[in-house]
Amino acid sequence: MEREQKPGRRALLGAAALGAGAMALSGAGTATAAEPRTAPDAAAGASGRGHELPVPTVIGHRGASGYRPEHTFGSYQLALDMGADIIEQDLVPTKDGHLVCRHENDITATTDVSAHPEFADRKTTKTVDGTKLTGWFTEDFTLAELKTLRAKERIPGNRQRNTLYDGRWEVPTFEEVLQWAEREGRARGRRIWLYVETKHPTYFRKLGLGLEERVAKLLRRYGRHREDSALFLQSFEPSSIQRLRKLVDTPSVVLLSTINSRPWDFVEANDPRTVADLVKPEGLKWIASYAQGIGPDLSVIIPRTPDGKLGTPTSVVKDAHAAGLILHPYTMRNENTFLPADFRRGTDPNAYGDAFGAFKAYFATGIDGIFSDNADTALLAAADFRK
Repeated sequence: MEREQKPGRRALLGAAALGAGAMALSGAGTATAAEPRTAPDAAAGASGRGHELPVPTVIGHRGASGYRPEHTFGSYQLALDMGADIIEQDLVPTKDGHLVCRHENDITATTDVSAHPEFADRKTTKTVDGTKLTGWFTEDFTLAELKTLRAKERIPGNRQRNTLYDGRWEVPTFEEVLQWAEREGRARGRRIWLYVETKHPTYFRKLGLGLEERVAKLLRRYGRHREDSALFLQSFEPSSIQRLRKLVDTPSVVLLSTINSRPWDFVEANDPRTVADLVKPEGLKWIASYAQGIGPDLSVIIPRTPDGKLGTPTSVVKDAHAAGLILHPYTMRNENTFLPADFRRGTDPNAYGDAFGAFKAYFATGIDGIFSDNADTALLAAADFRK
């Protein structure tokens, strides 16, 4: 859907969401100051100091996971060096309460744990957010035990070249990432933006491993608890964002899965609302009462047709901006298997398709940013909308 910002314009990211101040901080490789977004995209009367990021913003999804095993310092560093504006971390806890960076607490596919005979008896079956899983889980390991493991490529069938780096990096803690960001910030003379997700917060709270308090403690320790912090908090569970909002002032985003899905905390609370309800004007207004943005699945922005091609864009971008929310949908990847059918090229599912064409279609809807496994590709595509 069309919006006030046209392709080629740079705009203040989330004057609505992040405050109407003018603290100019551009993302990596983007030193030009941004223009304020005009109404209705900017929320009137937003208080506090603001941030600037280039629009569209490129978020390194789990780092540069198209080229290195996800959630490793190899992946984070490469994304930063490529110029990603923000680097993402997903957080899960250890048995002794430390926060580590893994996309899931099931580490079977992302570490070499199965090759460690000393941990063979830790293999178990659990139900996480309604899904039965068999494997090894972070909450059954102390941090010291996890540090004996090494990370590996999660989807080697799609990204065989990434397996070259299997075993090279350990599992990072969130505190180590915060320290890394401080070092990189000093070296580069600017702040390093992070995008931090609480994974399965209801599940972990039931285990006595509540995520939000642990996240807030570290954010305060490293000065990232303020509304002008170079960090976004995110979660698929709205109640997690609401809980975090009571603990810190850091900007936050509610993640939204596919249109007919329900957040797991809604399932637990017998709340019948689906994502379809949350992206209606009244649902977006409710989200805007405690969060600054939404991170929907790309199919919520442009649904796919039955044959897998891109269909007609929805009104979600326009409606979210009208509610004063920014939009950072997920996830763009270069490989054919992940692209809409009309942007695939050739018959090899793991070959690169027309990723630039797909980026153009998504950016044309007026989204404020996008998660991508391939930050370099995303940055080139975004540059056409930043001029």
